[in-house]
Amino acid sequence: MYALLVAEDADDIAILSTVLQRAGLAVTTAKNLKRAMRSWTERPADLVLVSLPGDDLFEEVRHVRAETIVPLILIAPRIDESYHYELLKQGADLVVTSPFSAKILIAQIGVLMRRSVNVPALALPNLSTSEFTLNPESRTVEVEGRSPQRLTHLEFRLLYTLMMNRGQIIPTETIVERVWGYTGQGDRDLIRGLVSRLRAKVEVDPRNPQYVLTSPGIGYSFKGE
Repeated sequence: MYALLVAEDADDIAILSTVLQRAGLAVTTAKNLKRAMRSWTERPADLVLVSLPGDDLFEEVRHVRAETIVPLILIAPRIDESYHYELLKQGADLVVTSPFSAKILIAQIGVLMRRSVNVPALALPNLSTSEFTLNPESRTVEVEGRSPQRLTHLEFRLLYTLMMNRGQIIPTETIVERVWGYTGQGDRDLIRGLVSRLRAKVEVDPRNPQYVLTSPGIGYSFKGE
């Protein structure tokens, strides 16, 4: 298992790399979070730790949650309780304020890793319609007449949720909870981006979708026989 560490300061990189390694993780480092997440599908990590200067921690959460649901740790300066609360509500798993105890952080990372194990894909049944087959084991979807497409974890969770409730409109907030695993006000831009990527893989014409449908102001549904 390995962690993606995003930091600019050399001392932060040295200290946090050691912390992650002591927690049992190999470490890959990057200095730009947005660029690192663009290449996420090439080598996804098991945990993301971000320690960057700047005031918009919400933007950091959005960049990570647009691609993955793995544990996310933010290293932040002193912040007030309401800001801390909102970061957790928006999808951060742990917000650590500086200065921090390396020993405690190692233990916290261990807890997150133990609890981040998902339900094995083998435990989920295949879902099929007259034109679709979604295979959890290989995390692929096969649309009639086209070669199988491999899905990311988030794309799979979205399509599985919609197909399990085919014909029903799933509200945006419910999708956030079921796909990303946290509750709260739905991030519509986050969902739109994920839906767009999924449509590119399953729709003949993504601009005129026939399967993954939008109900404006409400949510999304899956249309299939």
